[in-house]
This record gives sequence, C-alpha cells and structure tokens, in this order.
Amino acid sequence: MIRRALARTFWACSRWTLRTEPAPEKPTVLLGAPHTSNWDFVLMLAIAWRLDIDVRWLGKKSLFQGWRRPIMRGLGGIPVDRDDASRVVEEVVAQIRAGEVFGLVVTPDGTRKGHAHWKSGFYRVARETGMPVTLGYVDRTTMTTGLGPSFELTGDVSADMDRIREFYQDKAGHTPEHRVEPRLRDESGLR
Repeated sequence: MIRRALARTFWACSRWTLRTEPAPEKPTVLLGAPHTSNWDFVLMLAIAWRLDIDVRWLGKKSLFQGWRRPIMRGLGGIPVDRDDASRVVEEVVAQIRAGEVFGLVVTPDGTRKGHAHWKSGFYRVARETGMPVTLGYVDRTTMTTGLGPSFELTGDVSADMDRIREFYQDKAGHTPEHRVEPRLRDESGLR
C-alpha cells in the first residue's frame, strides 16, 4: 500500500508520463530498455509499484555491498557476479521452478553504455521457465515510459528478436547516445 502511494505521488510530480499496457497477469521476464541512465531504476520501481507488480531485478554485485545490501535486497535486487553471469540464469530458473512468483526485470543491453549487443540471459530464462516476455520501455523523445506487449517466445530467436526490435525501434532512452540496438551476439545458435 505504501509503495502504491509513493508511486502515485511520483507520477503526479514527474515530468515523465506513464503510458502502459495493463500489468501482466502472470509472472514474466520484463525487459527494461533502452537502459541508458540510473534514472531507469527509479522509473522501473515507479512502474512496478503503480501497477502492483512484485518484481526482482538483476544488478551488479557492487550495488549490494555494505549498507546498501539490505536496501537493494528489499527492493527486489538479485546480485550478479559479472565474472560468472551464466550462473545467475541457473539460479533464477531454480527459484522460479521452486514456486517463487515474481516478475523478473532484466536490462538486456547490460550496463548503461559500452555494449554492442544485448545479453541473452533474458531469452534463456524465458525459454527455460516458460515465462512470457514483457517489453518495458523508456522513451526520452516522448517523455513516456511503461510496459508494452507481453508475448511467449517461440524459440525462433531471429523472429523473436525481430519482434522485439520492431517495438524498440523508436525508443530513445534517457541518454539516447548510449542506446544499444536490440541484437544478440549470436541469434542463430541460441536455444
């Protein structure tokens, strides 16, 4: 209840407009893209709290050190060791198979800049758990943010990524020059 009240206040005062599809009706892998600014985190929480979505999100392990650890965990954070990032997919899949119910927020373009392609973990988690993918977005050109459509991945990686690219083609992100094109390193061999 407190989170919804905070979210309502945020949206009433923000220069950003929440323009969204309804909240997904079942657990989903929620993509947050383009991820170009730390403000994306605030917007993600405001969206989730306004739509009453229980979310977990992946963040670099340095965010969880010291006094920040209980705060980040309380906000739904799951620390990622970038030296062993593949293990995170296994851990998240295990949590979901154990019956935990949550939406998993993933920023597939990784950190806020410096990447040439998206990371494939979101795709592997969605396929291994049967969770749909929900396209969350930030668009600086229209000052809007929210959730787009949700859909099941088909296993045809190129076709699924074409659908994702089509949605994000006109989304600029908070810092447009840091935007990464929605493209996986290898769209032919991922299963």
